[in-house]
Amino acid sequence: MPVYEYRCKACGAVREEIQPMGAPPPEACLACGSTELRRVYGRVGIRFSGWGFKSTDSLVPEDRPRKDFRTLREKAEEIADG
Repeated sequence: MPVYEYRCKACGAVREEIQPMGAPPPEACLACGSTELRRVYGRVGIRFSGWGFKSTDSLVPEDRPRKDFRTLREKAEEIADG
């Protein structure tokens, strides 16, 4: 089961709950008793893989008549490796 994080709108307390997907939020804040708990969404890492994305298509110079996908893939992997 997934672990969800909730933050109380009244006091700002954070609470983690193990719940099945689609379950309603907890009834009340454990710190202040408020019923205004909102799910906190964490940051998600994004990696653009494949072609057709502005961030990957712009790696090949504009003056080329057609895209060189091998060069494009190599540059994208070079950037991803840091």
